[in-house]
Amino acid sequence: MPLAVKEYYLFDFDMLGLAPELNDALKRAKFTQPTPIQNQAIPLALNGHDILGLAQTGTGKTLAFGLPLIDHLLAQPGKPAPKMAKSLILAPTRELVNQIADSLRNLTKGTKLRVATVVGGQSINKQIMFLSRGTDILVATPGRLIDLMDRRAVDLSSVKHLVLDEADQMLDMGFIHALRRIAPELGTPRQTMLFSATMPKQMEELSRAYLTNPQRVQVSPPGKAADKITQSIHFVEKPAKPAKLREILSADMDALTLVFSRTKHGAEKLMKGLVADGFNAASIHGNKSQGQRDRAIKAFRAGEINVLVATDVAARGIDIPGVAYVINYDLPEVPDNYVHRIGRTARAGREGEAIAFCSAEEVDLLRQIQKLMKIEIPVASGTMPEAVAPKKPARRQNNNRRGPKPQSWGGPKPSGQKRRRPRRAKAA
Repeated sequence: MPLAVKEYYLFDFDMLGLAPELNDALKRAKFTQPTPIQNQAIPLALNGHDILGLAQTGTGKTLAFGLPLIDHLLAQPGKPAPKMAKSLILAPTRELVNQIADSLRNLTKGTKLRVATVVGGQSINKQIMFLSRGTDILVATPGRLIDLMDRRAVDLSSVKHLVLDEADQMLDMGFIHALRRIAPELGTPRQTMLFSATMPKQMEELSRAYLTNPQRVQVSPPGKAADKITQSIHFVEKPAKPAKLREILSADMDALTLVFSRTKHGAEKLMKGLVADGFNAASIHGNKSQGQRDRAIKAFRAGEINVLVATDVAARGIDIPGVAYVINYDLPEVPDNYVHRIGRTARAGREGEAIAFCSAEEVDLLRQIQKLMKIEIPVASGTMPEAVAPKKPARRQNNNRRGPKPQSWGGPKPSGQKRRRPRRAKAA
């Protein structure tokens, strides 16, 4: 079982005794003081312990595992062999993989360490070509990594450092089977670090299966949002949501605002409506190509667009400190996802605002969210309606059936007799 550990108090990164190249990279990035999760995790990871890290999004988990990982690699010089990887970081979404890789590349500038990414939606042949030279750090989504393993394009037997980031979402997305396939291919002994914002029961089972005598570090209770996020709820029926959204967006037109929709179709429709009304908006969801998603996030980060409409594919893959508002246009069906969504604001010590809309069909979802977070979200407008069950989509009737419909086969079958379908008349 994970062990509780004492807190470490580091006044600055210089106290860690990191490699000079890392200290230089931290100074270039103007990182001076570790965050609480970094305070606790980095000294233990530098000493080779397996880590079970629990912290909400936006608390600096990437540096918490990235700094000790890079420090270990710098202390073990040597060019990786073809197709080999020295360390592996698994993350659930393409956006999160790219975010992690960008952070690590900034830390490895001026060194000979190579960082490679493999995700779906991009040319697998280019990824095979890059991996053919070997890499020090491989950041991957589980699905694409298995595709490359099946093609024998990557050899994981030299991996001595494994990181599972946002492990709870990997479980939600069904990647547990992929982890079981990948883990036996890794080198041993190895150091494993598992980081998550929440701690469902299945996560405990995962930690027992993949971590050895782990040290548990936790800076806030699982399911708790960042302290600097101001939350509010608007009770508004579904037909009135578009007008309420435009009212809120119009109050601060220049602010970077992330709007979450439950479905891909809903996100695209909402974005097109905002653009038609003069808002500078874009969307990212599963129907967008990786290139489209990357361009939209890049434009959002640069301030070229200030409203980004997204599904939960982006809940953990956007690390943009300037996001001022997160609007839950639709409440998520999984309560944990609410925590991850609103964690896109108030990052790196900044303040932010999370606004949610709730219709009668979503009242039960709101209650589940508040139960998870152990708070009551302040009401900004409206009153809580009586909960109603969400409408189920009507079953589509197949009008292209061949032959007579079942009800024309002679009605209910008599007891003890078989109901026979009438024979078709033979063609003359």
